Amino acid sequence: MNADRVDARDGAEQGQTMVLIIGFTLLALLLASVVAAASTVYIEHKKLLSMADGASVAAADSYTLGGTTEGSSRPAAVLTGERVRSVTASYLGRNNAYARFDRLAIGGGTGSPDSSSADVVLTAVAHPPIVSFLLPEGIPIEARSTARSRLTR
Repeated sequence: MNADRVDARDGAEQGQTMVLIIGFTLLALLLASVVAAASTVYIEHKKLLSMADGASVAAADSYTLGGTTEGSSRPAAVLTGERVRSVTASYLGRNNAYARFDRLAIGGGTGSPDSSSADVVLTAVAHPPIVSFLLPEGIPIEARSTARSRLTR
C-alpha cells in the first residue's frame, strides 16, 4: 500500500514540475526580450551621441575670425547659433544620418550660447526588436554634445 502512494505522488509531481518549467521558461524569455530591448535603445543612443559629437566638432571648426576682444589684441573665434545649425544639418546630410536614424531631428538647444562653443542636440526614435508591438511609436532618444573653438598660437 505504501508503494502505491509513492507512485501516485511521483505522477502528480511530474505535472507540477512541467508547469514550473514552462513558467520559468516564459520568465527567461521575457527577461531576454527586455534585455535585448534595453540594449538596442542603449546602442542607438550611443550611435546618436557619436553623430552629435561629429556634428558639434564640425560646427566648432566652422568659426569665423572675429575682431579683437576688449582688452586683448588677439583675434577670437566666433560662432553663431545659425551657423552651428546649418553646419549640423550639412554634416548630417553628408553622413547619411537621416537614413540611419528614424525621425532624426536637430533639437532646439542646438546653437552657440557663448559665441565660442557649439552645442548640438539631436533627437531620434529607437525601435526595440522583440517588444516593438508593445511600443509601435518607438522610444525617443536624445543626444547632446558640445565642442569649443579656440585659437592658439
